[in-house]
Amino acid sequence: MEAPATLLADTAWVSARIGGAAKLYGCSRPEVLGTIWWYSLSSVLVAPSVESLVRDGEPLDPSLDAVTIDLVPDGRFTGARSSRVVPGGLAGLGAAFAGTLGTAIGTIAAVTGANPRALGAIATDSIGNRLLWTGDTERAVALAGPLVAAIGLGMPEPRFSRVGRNTVVRRASCCLIYEAGNPKCASCPRQTPEERDRRLRSALG
Repeated sequence: MEAPATLLADTAWVSARIGGAAKLYGCSRPEVLGTIWWYSLSSVLVAPSVESLVRDGEPLDPSLDAVTIDLVPDGRFTGARSSRVVPGGLAGLGAAFAGTLGTAIGTIAAVTGANPRALGAIATDSIGNRLLWTGDTERAVALAGPLVAAIGLGMPEPRFSRVGRNTVVRRASCCLIYEAGNPKCASCPRQTPEERDRRLRSALG
């Protein structure tokens, strides 16, 4: 199924979707479910604009009224697409992202009590990961800082590190999945640097 991204400004819709996430992640506290839900959504939401920025140099518009989100009945997100290019270069893209991310974060925080700064950190890490996933590591790292700075919203600066031959996001955020009874992610910042490095090396081969 698909949904217009403008629904991310609708507290009733967001509340219902996050409530449905309890079927996947268990009946955790609302702020935990909201954070996990945003971790999944933010990666999908930023993808069309971030990937087109690297691929074409002309980013697609992340504004809510330009984006359609694809999701399945259990609430998971499978993709997103934008209907137009955003004008104004990096500054224009940053302003459009500020509107979209600021609205979505504000709605989730209002519905669940999740910390907006923590949600902003998740958005930074999603942007960094999506940039890396384009395969152009040098360009990804070069674009990440200026893009997040153009967005503002108090989001932390993106950070990267080397793990073996791989460049990875050095996360500023935690998705809180472990508070829903699941293992911590390999890249979780809430573990020792040594443990994180060991797990990432194992995951990346």
